[in-house]
Amino acid sequence: MASAVLSIGSPLPSFPALPAADGTTCSSADLAGSTAVVIVFSCNHCPYVQAYEERMIAFQSAFGPKGVRLVAINANETTNYPEDNFAEMVRRAKKRAFNFTYLRDEDQSVADAFGATHTPEFFVFAPVRGESGFRLVYHGRMDDNHQNAAAVREHYLQDAVHAALAGIPPAVPETHSIGCTIKWR
Repeated sequence: MASAVLSIGSPLPSFPALPAADGTTCSSADLAGSTAVVIVFSCNHCPYVQAYEERMIAFQSAFGPKGVRLVAINANETTNYPEDNFAEMVRRAKKRAFNFTYLRDEDQSVADAFGATHTPEFFVFAPVRGESGFRLVYHGRMDDNHQNAAAVREHYLQDAVHAALAGIPPAVPETHSIGCTIKWR
């Protein structure tokens, strides 16, 4: 079960190298040098995540050239949710042509460190001026309409990243994440 969720201003939790669906690995140390880091707790089976996949791909296409790194992490247990196992993650990432890193948190320790509770659940970290590392500047959902991208009025994630790139706090630092709950062991 998740620990208390990170509060705004918390440092990016350190995490070890996790296996990625593209055959690589990624740890928190590998994110150094990014202009901002977006961690999203994700999975294969959740219809909310599925509704956001195209938007996540479009987000990385738009912000990747600006040095922003989107990293999706799947921590769901797979006994009851076999469609979230690593082999299925690899298949889904290839089928959907993910342009972002998709990691497997098998022991659920990373999700626990973040206090993540839902899929999708977004955490935006900005570099700290004059220090090394990143601090949490936004936590919540991507936008205000998971069902219809054309009807979105509030772009919480994009707005938070624009603010982070400008070195200012986002106007809306937190929203309530909606989606499926993380499936804990």
